[in-house]
Amino acid sequence: MMKKYKIAVIPGDGTGPEVVNEGIKVLNVVAANCGFGLNFSHYNLGGEHYNATGELLPDHQLESLARSDAIYLGAIGHPEVRPGILEKGILLKLRFRFDQYINLRPVKLYEGVDTPLKDKGPEHIDFVIVRENTEGLYTGAGGCFKRDTPDEVAIQESINTRKGVERCIRYAFDYCRKRNKAKKLTLCGKTNVLTYAFDLWQRTFNEVANDYPDIITDYAHVDAICMWMVKNPEWFDVIVTDNMFGDIISDLAAMIQGGMGIAAGANINPGGISMFEPIGGSAPKYTGQQKINPLAGILAAGVMLEILGESKAASYIDAGVAKVLREDLIDLAAGKMGYSTAEVGDLVVEYIQENH
Repeated sequence: MMKKYKIAVIPGDGTGPEVVNEGIKVLNVVAANCGFGLNFSHYNLGGEHYNATGELLPDHQLESLARSDAIYLGAIGHPEVRPGILEKGILLKLRFRFDQYINLRPVKLYEGVDTPLKDKGPEHIDFVIVRENTEGLYTGAGGCFKRDTPDEVAIQESINTRKGVERCIRYAFDYCRKRNKAKKLTLCGKTNVLTYAFDLWQRTFNEVANDYPDIITDYAHVDAICMWMVKNPEWFDVIVTDNMFGDIISDLAAMIQGGMGIAAGANINPGGISMFEPIGGSAPKYTGQQKINPLAGILAAGVMLEILGESKAASYIDAGVAKVLREDLIDLAAGKMGYSTAEVGDLVVEYIQENH
């Protein structure tokens, strides 16, 4: 009997739906060719919906999303909605509700894509960032006292639990072993200043490492990680870190792999519902113009299939994207694809149909 997956689709704002449409196009073709089914349910969430209704993510939609096997998310962001509202009310709410405690960011420079790093190529930039996704500074712990006065005090606390830290670190070790490349895991922290939080991270990292004698372990301060990611990205295989540092270094990593147009990410609950998305923003000024590169969204769809256990289908998507970047697109660094958003999706589909 053919296996079927229920995929919840949140197209998002601006150019988000255009990118998601291409991901769905590719998903449908690869599923048909690899012998499994996909049932998509669409959810109208984002800035437009919020402005029209005042709703962000109502409980009845959360209950519906909970019946899915995965969530496929487009870019969320609207110029008429104050920063923080959509992020906290939709993105963070989804992460916390479904306990998506891993943020996974593959960082891969494809052949044919320019990197701003001199003398670096695809053989130098191929690593993964594992970011803790539900704790740290993003829990919202803290407050404000005497707001809008000269005596105002603002406190934002980083919450790190042994359970949260250990499950993230253990996932990173398992992922490093499964990836089976350099088999090196680097802990990114700031033990010389953030002595309480990263003492917990370092001790837990050292203890868990005893269960993985085949994995080489390493530590670097976050500022050193930023320098080495630019100077020697080939040093990294898998990096594990906390929520805030992971947020920062993953954006730096996106730039060295060629930009947000090919940067995909996943918010993972290994035993539950995970969410997959392109990293870039909604680019509202380009809405409806078919100018946005959809490959990050297509790669996110590939990561989704990998996490769902459809590795063969995921490999077709990755190979299709690699072919398009190597042979078809003109100059991504200059923002020139040479094709429309839909045409880029068609090129990936064409590869899958010819090579499955």
